[in-house]
Amino acid sequence: MAVLSTAPLQLITSIPPVTRAFTALTVASSLLYYWLWWTSDANFSVPWLVLVPGSSIFYPWTFVTSAFVETTVLELAFTLITIPASLRYLERLWGAVETLKFVVVTIAVSNIIAFGLNWIEYFVLRSPLFLYGMWYHGQMALQIGVLVAFTQLIPEHQVQLFGVLKARVKTLPMAYLTLSTVLCIVGFQCPWIVIQFGWLVSWVWLRFYKKNSEALGGPLYGDRSETFALTSWFPPLVHKPLTWLGNTVYGLATKFHLIPLSASDVEAAGYSQLPGGARAEAERRRAMALKALDQRVASGGNAPPRAPTAPINAPSSSNTANSETAPTLVNDPPVDVKEGV
Repeated sequence: MAVLSTAPLQLITSIPPVTRAFTALTVASSLLYYWLWWTSDANFSVPWLVLVPGSSIFYPWTFVTSAFVETTVLELAFTLITIPASLRYLERLWGAVETLKFVVVTIAVSNIIAFGLNWIEYFVLRSPLFLYGMWYHGQMALQIGVLVAFTQLIPEHQVQLFGVLKARVKTLPMAYLTLSTVLCIVGFQCPWIVIQFGWLVSWVWLRFYKKNSEALGGPLYGDRSETFALTSWFPPLVHKPLTWLGNTVYGLATKFHLIPLSASDVEAAGYSQLPGGARAEAERRRAMALKALDQRVASGGNAPPRAPTAPINAPSSSNTANSETAPTLVNDPPVDVKEGV
């Protein structure tokens, strides 16, 4: 009985604090929503709990807290299966502070973009549906953000979906993004469009703003490697226009000091252009070193082996006795061939 009574407590205490609090808030907020929906009439509305573009300007906390509300039991079950385990992995790797910042930024900024988009649609189409007929809720933005983080950390790791499908981690974000695009085109803008924004926001945060470690010249921000560049998410056909667009936006952002200055950027006397940074430079140098090593090995395989050289020392008696097998010293007088072995 003691084991049964202490096991759940030990399991809970072993979960990192941010993951534990996030999971508890998700369960509590979703149950509160179910209770309000069950006890209310047909005009059920909770603008103070979920994000309603026409009302949320008066309830600004909903830009974050709406993510804790899953409006169906199926959505809640899927969230509890995927998000706590993912956040637990990230929190143990990044720490509580960086994980909390990643969660808040991914959710809040994605909801702010969705809020602004709905108001633009309202001004263009003059339909109140975009202000009061769409409720943004749930953790779809965070789900795609977690997939982006895993693509950065373990891109080649293979996962098994539903016990049948096998896929590499780096392919999952674009698959989820494609699903979101199809559903938005069909007409399910809310809440599926937040997946689009969550992908972009999480990538920008991990690429430029996430604080990684402290270096001699200051903190290091983001991941400027070529393997995590914007073009790595798309087929080669669109790399050229995306490169131009990315470099243009990056140039404007650096001009207005919207991107934090890393220690590697200080050593480089400014912001690194895309793709740049210390990690990208290390990758380029590693590739050049491997290429040079391959060329040296290829050329050295056909060349005769060189005799090892020895320092100039007076020959000892043992060296004289073994003069037939000892290598010729660099400064020794030339040996007459007729007097050889």
